[in-house]
Amino acid sequence: MGKSETRAAHGVRPPKKTSSASRSPRRPAVAKTETPYHHGALREALLQAAERVLERDGLAGLTLRAVAREAGVSHAAPTHHFGDLTGLLSELAAVGFRQFNAAMASSCDAATTPLERALARPKAYVAYAQAHPGMYGIMFRTERLDYSRPSLHEAAEASFAGLANAIGMMRQEQISEDALTLNQGAAIARAWSMVHGFTTLLLDGRLKDILERLPEGTTAERLLEAMLTAPVTTKLPV
Repeated sequence: MGKSETRAAHGVRPPKKTSSASRSPRRPAVAKTETPYHHGALREALLQAAERVLERDGLAGLTLRAVAREAGVSHAAPTHHFGDLTGLLSELAAVGFRQFNAAMASSCDAATTPLERALARPKAYVAYAQAHPGMYGIMFRTERLDYSRPSLHEAAEASFAGLANAIGMMRQEQISEDALTLNQGAAIARAWSMVHGFTTLLLDGRLKDILERLPEGTTAERLLEAMLTAPVTTKLPV
């Protein structure tokens, strides 16, 4: 008797053969793929990824490879679109200035009285910096930026034009962006220095000591309002 016949005689069933087709197929390992982007959308996606990295990890953590990883694309993609890190930072700063300018314009449009209009721009300046400290910081890191790039140059010029126009409205005169009188330049520099300095101190936590000494409930915004509306009473020595 053959082996199969012997097993059958003793009531032992032969092992059931399993065809390769009946075996549950092993799932193939899924390779990590890059995020697909339409050609025109990849540049924008990289800038959005760069902004997320900047706000989350700071300037020290913002590298071309980190941006590529955040966007889910090849490491070569940022280099292809921006050249190097300076190019990426410059384009990102241009985005920041455009966001910043839009916030300024929106705040002025919402103002209904002359006083509100006078305070709207500096308040929006501080509010943008508080909401986007990383972007705000890179916008003024001149040594890291390339202002020869048209997008950055145009966005920064638009920001200055908005400031000059606001000062001109307060002085009730037309201010040219190309040629300033000394008094006009002093007015622009004074306003910018005050708000920019206040913003820097606020972001660095250096105003905490002053705020703690003020009446309870006094906010940084209220302190800014007082700075902007308080008359200058200091007399220069003769």
